[in-house]
Amino acid sequence: MTKVLITGGAGFIGSFLAHKLVANGDKVIVVDDLSMGRLENLTDIKDEIVFYKHTVCDEQFMHDLLLKGNFDYIYYLAAVSSVADSVVRPWYTHLVNQESVVNTLEFIRTNHLPIKKFLFTSSAAVYGNTADFPKTENSHVDPLTPYAIDKYASERYTVDYGRLYDIPTVAVRFFNVYGPRQNPNSEYSGVLSIVTKCLKENKPFTLYGDGSQTRDFIYVEDVVDALIKISTETDELTVYNIANGDETPLIDVIRTYENIAGSKLNIIKKEARLGDISKSRADVSKLKSIGFKPQWSLHDGLTNYWKYYSKN
Repeated sequence: MTKVLITGGAGFIGSFLAHKLVANGDKVIVVDDLSMGRLENLTDIKDEIVFYKHTVCDEQFMHDLLLKGNFDYIYYLAAVSSVADSVVRPWYTHLVNQESVVNTLEFIRTNHLPIKKFLFTSSAAVYGNTADFPKTENSHVDPLTPYAIDKYASERYTVDYGRLYDIPTVAVRFFNVYGPRQNPNSEYSGVLSIVTKCLKENKPFTLYGDGSQTRDFIYVEDVVDALIKISTETDELTVYNIANGDETPLIDVIRTYENIAGSKLNIIKKEARLGDISKSRADVSKLKSIGFKPQWSLHDGLTNYWKYYSKN
């Protein structure tokens, strides 16, 4: 039986990955300190996984787990996944978003752990506001916040540990992932989870900027399929964009969602925030070259998200 470790596995994307891997018959071990993840995300598979409520910053715990786990695959999703939070707490977020990653890679190296793949999840935030458009994996990077700096450094460590020490590694850059189980109750949540909550509860939504900022949205189930395909079917030590390859203004997404929900959003406009990116779109040629194709359109994904949130 394939053994898989998911750090951050109680989070939004991590929990979807855990469900998919369990359905595939894998033995899944999840580590999550529940600072951003939620245990209820794993409720219906709780008897089929091993769960540890623990921080990845605890070196001894992680070392013991890695040594005894005999993992085939490691999906490293644990992160303080908030640009704004990293500006407020740069050192703490650095410990989670970079130090813990390098420590894990170093332990794998020094103990010659025979893993099949270590996959690190980075972010489109590494591109910043560079002129290259759309963003290819070889585009210039301009990380504008501690979050983006740590993500970029950690993906470089991941790929270069592979090249220097013959460890099978790969990194991915998430663009704007959305779907069920996104936590809408944090000020650092993804924009669509906050829009969903505001629509459902008829609360005002704060729009930073004029809404013309574009994003490349991808549904969470497509993301999980891409992660599994990249980790199990590729050998290249590299970085992949994970996105749809589309560019949609945020205000257009909101209007589409209003039509699906059958209600209008009460929008309060404020100045754009420091570090926010104005235009974002991925070149996904590399992802397509390995045979991946997203299955969810934005309209279908939003429809499914609204159905889920309406029931839960």
